[in-house]
Amino acid sequence: MRALHIITGLGVGGAEQQLRLLLRHLPVACDVVTLTEPGAVAAGLMADGVRVEHLGMAGNRDLAVLPRLVRLIRDGGYDLVHTHLYRACLYGRIAARLAGVRAVVATEHSLGDSQLEGRPLTAGVRGLYLLGERLGRSTVAVSPTVAERLVRWGVAERRITVVPNGIELARFAFDPVARRRTRERLGLPADAFVVGGVGRLAPGKRFDVLIEAFARLPTDCRLLLVGGGAEEGALRRAAGRAGVDGRVLFAGERPYVADGSPGPDLPALASAMDVLAAPSPEEAFGLAVVEALAAGLPVRYTSCPALEDLPPEAAPYAVRVPCDAGAYARALAGVRAAGPGPRAAPEAARHYCITRSATRLMDVYAAALARTSLHVPIQQGASTS
Repeated sequence: MRALHIITGLGVGGAEQQLRLLLRHLPVACDVVTLTEPGAVAAGLMADGVRVEHLGMAGNRDLAVLPRLVRLIRDGGYDLVHTHLYRACLYGRIAARLAGVRAVVATEHSLGDSQLEGRPLTAGVRGLYLLGERLGRSTVAVSPTVAERLVRWGVAERRITVVPNGIELARFAFDPVARRRTRERLGLPADAFVVGGVGRLAPGKRFDVLIEAFARLPTDCRLLLVGGGAEEGALRRAAGRAGVDGRVLFAGERPYVADGSPGPDLPALASAMDVLAAPSPEEAFGLAVVEALAAGLPVRYTSCPALEDLPPEAAPYAVRVPCDAGAYARALAGVRAAGPGPRAAPEAARHYCITRSATRLMDVYAAALARTSLHVPIQQGASTS
């Protein structure tokens, strides 16, 4: 079987890094097309031996990309097309059908109640989404929460299958040597209490709330923000106004695997932290939270469907906190006062193993190729991965 994955971009982001991780574990030949931004994840995929094609799409209405994508699918002789992220799902489904490929699967990574991939939802976006969805064979939701949102949007429940995101647990295991080296490299004091935040620097992640909360913590604390985005300038100014700009470190986008790039990778940065704070009020899965748990970190979060779909005892060191600066300041102060914990991964992290996700996705592929439905009731999605 030959599969083509089409994704909007390959910069450092949760969906993009999840795609790379899946391809390392899928037992099928896969190529990748990125419509835009062949960034660090594209380089990582090529380092893994995956063929990556960049179409250089100029914008959402660059229709010239469609015939090129159709030719690419036909010339590749692909049996199945798998699309990721809104723009790629729309163009990829149309191109696959025009190219004669009927086995089309799409993964919905970032659907919230009020936003899609960090942008406000509109009637036009929803209408195009539903039109494109009907051109595929099935839609994969990364959590039962996303599956329920899709149903509310109007996607037929029988067309939805839950395949949770996955992680490589061993890669995130706490490493005291990496902790020391990463702190030295970043100029973080060895004895500092380091609050971590991981994700796109976008308004919806509410890192402004985290900076305001951090300003209320003692001066021996540091804030390590990992990610890039248009909000970085505003967050730097917020840190300056709060008088903590000297204690807030912007680490930029960091890949899941360093691949020889300068600077520490994401697992090393997790080892350097003492707690992860995730104030985003609307998430599709909460991958950063699960990765932090795999690193043995205590977590304070506002939204994480990955945890909400599991019993509380699966993640005893993860505590839900309202998206409020005062609440986060108190919660983080409590973690600091409690002192370091064992840094062992809880059951929640072990539950989301990437090999489980890859196996589940292969079942989706088999059903798509056989023209059958692999619908799993939404409430059972997490347990069947």
